[in-house]
Amino acid sequence: MKNAVFALIGLALAFAPMSGYQEGIVVLLCINCIAAMGVSLLTGFTGIFTLGHAAYMALGAYTAAIMTVRHGINWLPAVMSGGVVAVAVAWLIGVPTLRLTGDYYAIASIGLGEAIRLVLENWRSLTKGARGFPGIESYTTRFVAVAFFTAMGIVMFNLINSRLGRELKASRDDRVAASLMGFDTPSSRMKALLISAFYCGVSGALLGGYMNFIQPSMFDMMKSTELTAVVVFGGLGSMSGALLGSALVTSVMEYFRDISQYRMLIYGALLVLIMVLRPEGLLGSREVWDFLPNRRGGGIKP
Repeated sequence: MKNAVFALIGLALAFAPMSGYQEGIVVLLCINCIAAMGVSLLTGFTGIFTLGHAAYMALGAYTAAIMTVRHGINWLPAVMSGGVVAVAVAWLIGVPTLRLTGDYYAIASIGLGEAIRLVLENWRSLTKGARGFPGIESYTTRFVAVAFFTAMGIVMFNLINSRLGRELKASRDDRVAASLMGFDTPSSRMKALLISAFYCGVSGALLGGYMNFIQPSMFDMMKSTELTAVVVFGGLGSMSGALLGSALVTSVMEYFRDISQYRMLIYGALLVLIMVLRPEGLLGSREVWDFLPNRRGGGIKP
């Protein structure tokens, strides 16, 4: 039932009449939501706080750009390859760093994210350096962005309700207790990181196809902080909350573009307001459908 509702939302976003400006907002919304789902899986459902996931978006974006522009490869395998490259780098990074816990991993993720950005900025023969990579094909249309968002959203919501999802939640709540229950917590944490990196890599590849231009500064620490902020904003442990938070933040950033000098002020004020009024986030640890009336009792589910 939930999958069908998600598919209907995707169809509405893909085929509803819109102006060109509104289509652009929908495309950016879908791209940001894909990345937010990845970060939410790692931070909200696994308990690994990260501030470096923009680096995986950068890897996906540059991989797709190089494959399509320099090698003439079709955009679809290039986008998927962007996700695979992000997964490969995440595995190399995750082997030594996932042993860290709490704030230590967050600090390490900042350094690793900046290191990847600097490599992309200085490897001019491959990435064209700080000036950016122009001439990317316009393959991220509204239909493409919505199709990826819908498919990856359905997969993610099924994943968090699967055995792996239960392992991740148990590891988040108490790693020692989860291990005593028979869960392979190191393996499940690594899987969460790899899936998270894949989602961010695909998101970055789609962003490149929409902007037709990428540069390392687009994937700095500010972008990583924004990804983590929307997850906290929506509620840790709520995937639909992360999507709602991403939708609100994207809308605020876009609709106030005309007063760009005040956008970050409005964005910051919105985050502070939510943290004061709803410290647990918009939805807390519940999903949207948890607020629907209980069919049996007619009330709201606890």
